[in-house]
Amino acid sequence: MKEYSVIGKPIPQVDSIVKVTGRLKYITDIVLPGMFHGKILRSPYAHARIIKIDTSKAERLPGVITVVTSRDFPMVKSGRALGLEDEYPFGFDKVRHCGEEVAAVAAIDEATAEEALDLIKVEYEEFPAVFEIEEAMKPGAPLVHDHAKNNIGYEIHHSVGDVDQGFKKADYIREDRFETPMATAAAPGPRCAVADYDPVNGTLTLYTDANIIYSALPVFARIIGISEKKLRVIKPAVACAFGAKGRMNEVGIYAAFLSLKCGRPVRIERTREEEFANIRSVEPLIAYFKTGVKKDGTLVAMHCRHLSNSGAYLDFSPWDARQNVGVFDMLFRCPNVKFDGYVVYTNTIPSAALRGLTNRALNFGQNSHLDMLARDLGMDVVDFYLKNAHQKGDVTASKYKLDSCGLIECIQEVAKTGAWEEKRGKLPARRGIGFAAAGHTCGFRAYGSDLSTVLVEVDDLGCVKVISGRSDFGQGPSTMIVMCVAEELGLSVEDITINELIDTQFVPWECGNYGSRGTVQQGNAAIAAGQDVKRQLFEVVAEKLGTTPDQLEAKDKRIFIKDSPDKGVSFLWAVKDYRDSGRPMPLIGRGYYEPPTEDMDTKTGEGNVSIAYGFGAQVAEVEVDTETGKVAVLRVTSANDCGKALNPLILNSESEGGISMGLGTALFEEISYDEKGRVLETSFSDYRLPSVWQQPEVKTIWVETVDPHGPYGAKGITEVVSLPTAAAIANAIYDAIGVRIRKLPMLPWKILDALREEKSKIKA
Repeated sequence: MKEYSVIGKPIPQVDSIVKVTGRLKYITDIVLPGMFHGKILRSPYAHARIIKIDTSKAERLPGVITVVTSRDFPMVKSGRALGLEDEYPFGFDKVRHCGEEVAAVAAIDEATAEEALDLIKVEYEEFPAVFEIEEAMKPGAPLVHDHAKNNIGYEIHHSVGDVDQGFKKADYIREDRFETPMATAAAPGPRCAVADYDPVNGTLTLYTDANIIYSALPVFARIIGISEKKLRVIKPAVACAFGAKGRMNEVGIYAAFLSLKCGRPVRIERTREEEFANIRSVEPLIAYFKTGVKKDGTLVAMHCRHLSNSGAYLDFSPWDARQNVGVFDMLFRCPNVKFDGYVVYTNTIPSAALRGLTNRALNFGQNSHLDMLARDLGMDVVDFYLKNAHQKGDVTASKYKLDSCGLIECIQEVAKTGAWEEKRGKLPARRGIGFAAAGHTCGFRAYGSDLSTVLVEVDDLGCVKVISGRSDFGQGPSTMIVMCVAEELGLSVEDITINELIDTQFVPWECGNYGSRGTVQQGNAAIAAGQDVKRQLFEVVAEKLGTTPDQLEAKDKRIFIKDSPDKGVSFLWAVKDYRDSGRPMPLIGRGYYEPPTEDMDTKTGEGNVSIAYGFGAQVAEVEVDTETGKVAVLRVTSANDCGKALNPLILNSESEGGISMGLGTALFEEISYDEKGRVLETSFSDYRLPSVWQQPEVKTIWVETVDPHGPYGAKGITEVVSLPTAAAIANAIYDAIGVRIRKLPMLPWKILDALREEKSKIKA
């Protein structure tokens, strides 16, 4: 494997110092001259018709600048699943979930704006509501949208081979049902936006914490009724996101509406209570699995019935269902595969992305189901996975092209390091060990384009500046991009700076950071930009040294002849020679990358939507207190196919963080509703999260498969590291106490109920 100067080294993140010294500006730090403060009025009902809105008293309150409702702007339907738009910016004729926005106020301060909300009188006609997936699908259930029969807002069906015949040929068939709840990102920084409309030139500047800007900009412009050319978006640093800050959401929309009406900057920041009660996050899921195998464990047929709760509007749910088509058969070779997905409306908060999408929920169900199936066969589940696992060069049933695939190596490594053979069936009472595996896309062609662009500028002093529209919310794309440029130019990371603010007026196109796409797409764009700078410098240096550019190398801050390292110049002198040659300054390197992937078939979910695919496997060891039902996760061993480990320091941090998030999925996190459809968990005191005290010992192994498309062979792993954890823990709990929990989170009372039920079966 090739030796690199920068790549593969444990390098701290480039923005670490500005973060720990408090000098990095976040969205909540933005203060503009003459800025007003906005607040949003939300519906107290889950399902009701809006009869009348009276804002007159609020408008007369001293300190109130303006009030906006649906009557002030043309209401344009929107949604992230193109062709399925079903949502207006404000509750237009009806509200369909508690907390839906019906008005917004701008005032001289937050307290005055909050007081004004109490003075807005809204007359409602309340309707029956429905909150559960399968209840909503029953005939006669209240319709959230009149056009959606049985509240099915979207469905997708995919079939390869003949599943019915496959089940007929199977020696053994198993069926199971699993359920996962709504969970929220619980990001430290609440959503915030500042909108600044200039009535003189008709431009609007929006400061936002959204991860996806360029792709969302046309939709945002259409909603607020302004030309794209008149909309400028600036994104300061983001304090974590975990997927939930993907789009420019309602905070930015209402700040823009208010600013457009009053002609002054308006800031809206959600309170923590609003954040929990209204933030869009991963939807609840019910998954039915049916799997048929031969006696030796060979898979012959797989079927999944996938029911997801989109909430009141579709938003991201169709994309979740579409991706799970491919995720379902991503791990295994199977000749007959069928997936039936239904996205169901309910009167709850609409869904959005969360790290790993609903792959985490599907993965929990599928791995638990197959663990039970392997036990039924009397087969070691690790051997079962190895027998059926996809390998490099395979094309999955959903048309994913696995040009690299370290799934088998991950399984083997995690079993070895996690002492699977030594511990399986040999641990003390109430101790158990469990295994699970996962796969995920390294990018996702969701918006018709997957383009990343990076510029590298070298000035007269030899200072190297990188300009990129990436979204860095802690996972390290800024560092990765700088490392790639440094490697190409033969410099150190300290020699290069990268822009902190993302500003659409100055920064080139970037799709954003989602679906673990940053490493491959942005890394390749960074390499291309660095190579463009290198090409231009090599032309000048080659002429000076009497050689050809292909004989030169850049390393250790020098450019020299490969076979005669003593013959060369420093990087700074190369820049001086470039300038003195009369070539234009600053020297600009341009790099872009758009992978040769394909748009997904929205009817079947088929298509090679990602240029690379990441894989991982985990072994978890737990101890269960049968008196209290509490589960202690003692250790997790994780093996991940990263292609090439660009930065082991960041990779290990991502692994530990991902496993912590998977631990929360398994044992803690859940958003629940009361009988009126109101969220019950509205603070960090209510919403259960694992703390440092619950974090297990983590051992991570990196499997380097060197992907042919990734930068230096690397692939994205940000999401896949968190996916197998919940299933591995569930399987370990079963191994420890012999009960199976089929609904997340696996809370102590559920474990105690399962133990009591098991005891009653034994007595009977």
